[in-house]
Amino acid sequence: MTAGGSNRLLTPEEVAAWLKVSEITIKNKYRAWGLKPQKVGRLLRFRERDVVTYLDRNYG
Repeated sequence: MTAGGSNRLLTPEEVAAWLKVSEITIKNKYRAWGLKPQKVGRLLRFRERDVVTYLDRNYG
């Protein structure tokens, strides 16, 4: 495990549940928030470490 979270890929639904926002909010705001998506085919996925970095940078 790397510092600041793992490389585990999270779905927009999992990120939304973690941040207590809707899945639509994640899909509409991830660019503005600076979250880097990982494309798996046509699907969006987010690295857990990127979400942890976002939270630390903005709320930590």
